[in-house]
Amino acid sequence: MLLVPNGSWQWQYNEQRQLLMLSLGDELEFATPYHNKVLIPDALGTAMFDAHHAAFYQKFIERIAKVRASDAAKVQMALNATAAHFMLQPQMPKSWFFAESSQLVYSEVGKCFQLKTEQGKALAVVVDAGIQASLVMLLSPQLELNHKKSLQQFEVIKVMNNRLQPLPRSQSQTVAA
Repeated sequence: MLLVPNGSWQWQYNEQRQLLMLSLGDELEFATPYHNKVLIPDALGTAMFDAHHAAFYQKFIERIAKVRASDAAKVQMALNATAAHFMLQPQMPKSWFFAESSQLVYSEVGKCFQLKTEQGKALAVVVDAGIQASLVMLLSPQLELNHKKSLQQFEVIKVMNNRLQPLPRSQSQTVAA
């Protein structure tokens, strides 16, 4: 069963863990992977999970319906995507890590793509779509960007849309969270 937002949800920055958390009421908390260095100033205190956040969360859940993952994993994806969309500082594209796509693709929130580096490839989902660049969240467990840097699951990076590789028709969108 999917988690449905309600009026008791609120964002809270946890000083001990140095992470953005989402209080879901009834002593239940969700920890995002986002640290203070990437958060907007408003995320460093307490903020309501408002109607805009709830609408984005619900729409994201709808858009990832075809992803092969448990309901719990889809909730985790949607909560992290909501946090990234509303609570992270803007980023500049870091497209140099990724191979260009040979096909023109249309970026939209909740759409899955493949990212390819010299070290491998991974599944990612669009969190914030732009005309030329999009903020994407890694769904695969890890992607090595180069020999010194890698992305972990649910971390985000902004890339030019010409780096978003369409998924092969035979590849399923399976995620293990």
